[in-house]
Amino acid sequence: MDTYLLPAAMRELPPPWHDLTYRRSQALEALAPTEERREQARHVLRACLPARRQSVHDWDEELRDFYDDRDDHTLDEADAWLTRIMPTTSQVTRERVARVVGAWADMGIPTVPEPPTEQWVDEVAAGWAASVRQALAYDAFSFIERAATAGLRNDGEAEDVALLAAAFVRVGVAVEAAVRVLVSLGRPRGEQALRELVNDDEVRDFRPYVRSRLLGLRRPVYEARAREVTRDEEPLLPQGLRGLPYSWQNDFDWGTTEPDSHGLAQARSALEACLTVEQVPDDGQMCTDTPADRSAVADVVRALMPYPRLVTRERMNEAWRECQSLGFEFRGMDAACFADVWCMRIADRVTAAVFRWLADLPQGGGVADDKEPAVLSATALWAAGLAERCARCGSAVQEAIWFLHRTDDVPGSREALARLAFDPSLPATTRNTAQEWTP
Repeated sequence: MDTYLLPAAMRELPPPWHDLTYRRSQALEALAPTEERREQARHVLRACLPARRQSVHDWDEELRDFYDDRDDHTLDEADAWLTRIMPTTSQVTRERVARVVGAWADMGIPTVPEPPTEQWVDEVAAGWAASVRQALAYDAFSFIERAATAGLRNDGEAEDVALLAAAFVRVGVAVEAAVRVLVSLGRPRGEQALRELVNDDEVRDFRPYVRSRLLGLRRPVYEARAREVTRDEEPLLPQGLRGLPYSWQNDFDWGTTEPDSHGLAQARSALEACLTVEQVPDDGQMCTDTPADRSAVADVVRALMPYPRLVTRERMNEAWRECQSLGFEFRGMDAACFADVWCMRIADRVTAAVFRWLADLPQGGGVADDKEPAVLSATALWAAGLAERCARCGSAVQEAIWFLHRTDDVPGSREALARLAFDPSLPATTRNTAQEWTP
């Protein structure tokens, strides 16, 4: 008697859902997403939803690693044996998996024990059953997403879909397809489900992906807030920065700024203002998640406050609350500390942008049809001192030292480089960077 690997609800799926070959996807693409067929897709999802978290494809990772980058079709042929012997959900049994494993052994698949052990057959059987769930759920979510994109749903249906999608994310099956469906549901229901997921410990390693898609839904809210004027809000950056017209979205790029007396005076004012922003301890461990998640915090702050003039106490508090609602776990930080850290980081970015711009200016004249060459040649004199100060306090160290190197024909720049290169009180990274460019 065959040992079924799938529950009865999956074995009894109607066509084309029961088909495990390529023909299923083709048939689904040809079907109109009518209300009845959408309900059928939700039935497929309920049937495929496992009772506990699944690990998909762990069983064949060694096999796939062995055949990675090979040009032959051995792996495709090995996969084909699965659906050749088990073309429908009702035929997914342990005995048929054993026949597949035997075929793999005959093909000389190197990861198959000779002879195949019972334990190995069980591992392949469990993995194949999980893969079938994943593939069916993926197609069901894709079918529903197509309907949602076309606006073919009602509130009750949206609620049912959101609950199913969240459940699949929690068990780790068809995660990307499930999250895409939640995004297609939009606000408020899709957004609500995504918020719940990013704050759920069951999501684990899927949290960065879920959060990135949630941020996409939230972005219009941030952009609308950024368009609001800062009436009666407390500015957090000094005046010399608040007047800058450059956007954080473009990394505060100064590339289009004319290198005339006005542009240079603005650059000097910005650098002097940046040096007044408090340097607070920041070891880069603002939260317990991955570097990608720390970058996501920056996305929130940048979207709410794309220009220095928008950096206010009220908006920093909003960014802090927003990040908390997105599931970020901060260690030893409150809203005030969060604001201090991001004001420092914004000032550092502006400093870096200014020095990149200054470093690219020809020194000693010959720009803008030889207008104001004396002003331009004098730039290095005041900028060298500011570059050394910035490097010493740890702000935009690479860019500041690069500027000193680019202007090392000026005595002030050479002397500043030498001081930075051999000052034992400075961090080794600062000294090493300066030594690399010391003439």
